[in-house]
Amino acid sequence: MDLHPISSFSSAFLPLLLLSFLFLPQHYISLAAINPAPLISTHESILPCLCHHSVPPNLLFFPNSDNFTAAFLTPQQNQRVISNSEDLKPFLIVTPTQESHAQAVVLCSRQLNLQLRTRSGGHDYEGLSYSSTLGPFLILDLLHLRSISFDLRRGRNTAWVQSGATLGELYFAIASKSRALAFPAGFCPTVGVGGHISGGGIGTLMRAHGIAADNVVDLLVIDAAGQLLQRESMGEDLFWALRGGGGASFGVIIAYKIKLVKIPPSVTVFVKSIDLSQGATRAVAQWQQVAYRADNRLYINAVLSVVNKTVEATFSSLFLGELKELLHIMNESLPELRVTAKDCKETTWIESQVTFSSFPLPDINGGPLSLLLDRSPAAISFSYKIKSDIVTEPIAGENWEKIWKYMIDGDVQAVQPTMLIEPLGGKVGEIAETETPFPHRNGSKFVIQYIDVWLEQGEKAAKKNVDWLRKFYRFMAPFVSKNPRGAYLNFRDLDLGRNRGGGRMMSYDSAKVWGRKYYKSNFQRLAFTKAKWDPENFFRNEQSIPPLF
Repeated sequence: MDLHPISSFSSAFLPLLLLSFLFLPQHYISLAAINPAPLISTHESILPCLCHHSVPPNLLFFPNSDNFTAAFLTPQQNQRVISNSEDLKPFLIVTPTQESHAQAVVLCSRQLNLQLRTRSGGHDYEGLSYSSTLGPFLILDLLHLRSISFDLRRGRNTAWVQSGATLGELYFAIASKSRALAFPAGFCPTVGVGGHISGGGIGTLMRAHGIAADNVVDLLVIDAAGQLLQRESMGEDLFWALRGGGGASFGVIIAYKIKLVKIPPSVTVFVKSIDLSQGATRAVAQWQQVAYRADNRLYINAVLSVVNKTVEATFSSLFLGELKELLHIMNESLPELRVTAKDCKETTWIESQVTFSSFPLPDINGGPLSLLLDRSPAAISFSYKIKSDIVTEPIAGENWEKIWKYMIDGDVQAVQPTMLIEPLGGKVGEIAETETPFPHRNGSKFVIQYIDVWLEQGEKAAKKNVDWLRKFYRFMAPFVSKNPRGAYLNFRDLDLGRNRGGGRMMSYDSAKVWGRKYYKSNFQRLAFTKAKWDPENFFRNEQSIPPLF
């Protein structure tokens, strides 16, 4: 399809376009009413600049356009953020189809001192890619930049994947080229590649092959000066920062060059649920002694939830090998789980990704591979709050009893908490914690994700659920990492702290409070890198890394 640049239509039309922004249709009133941005002056300032850089008009979505709501809302968005009257909404969304369009948006935004947010998939737990409390902003949505190309010649086994592609699209494309290759990343297929890899990227293959960021060999990023850089031109400090330090603090990541990993033709998955009456406490206690130090080919997570007034532990596994060998390993190392052949399914890696795509509990029956390509699954409008922890020592059995009691009490209060616990160790622990910004390496045994989801609308329901989860998080403090109490960046949590103000007003000392939780000692190097590449702090949000000079 040919795209006609905005500069090709009559300049006389521009004032009419600007004037139309005053008259917002009813379907946008709820968004506009909570956005105090001076729409006319903001639009007047950026439109001529985008015209000059030949950004096509059909890639621009304004609050008064018929398709703005469709461009703004995605099935993955957190209704808690969308309905929060304190969060501003964008005055413009740009959906580039070329790298030059994205460069133009960065150049124009910086020139006019406009705040920019970048969105790849929209799975942003705190909504930092599509909302703001720091002032008027526009969204650069990368959904059209989603191409994937491969180089499988002579064992190179690499791929360039653009940031707007989803994990599901990446996995499907890999399997279409070779069933002997894979990529170690997360198991939610609608997550955007851009944000996932830049935050680290844990998943079912990490114990065998490391996290996603460990398998990035090059990338393409637009810096604050609008330059399009690759590894050679950006240098090793920025390349290091963009593999786990969060891309939103440093630039707009357009694409990654990733190293694909070899996998066997057959893998085995199992799903096993055990409640308290069936010995869940003993099973969980034993699992946590084994999962992080098991065979590197074996990944077993645990989902802990309240079902019918009791706690149910569901163990889900991917093993890079055949069923017979898996059963032998489980009988030897984890007999408490009582895994049998009927709990298992021997399959292929790509089919296992369909199994794990049913979150938070995998569906061992799987489904068609086309599920991996569905960017807009049937959405239920719900709110959620997520928190995270890093576990460095196994939790004693008697303490699990205390945890069950707290969770069941939450269920009585109509709060439905879930804990998803994923084992680290293996290849993740073999890499030094300073090798990438992701620091949870040797000595870190598990990542806990605390999940609270609710359907009720309104601030009262949100307050009840968020307050309960915060109390549960405080309750868990004795059982998790300390000094600092660790957290995983991709499970973003603004409760840990947030930036105030803008530009150089953002304080490194204040940001250390949350920065060390995500990055440990790597936070200082990230801040020095930020000062070198973005000294004016153009790329910023409520938890971006401030420059340190």
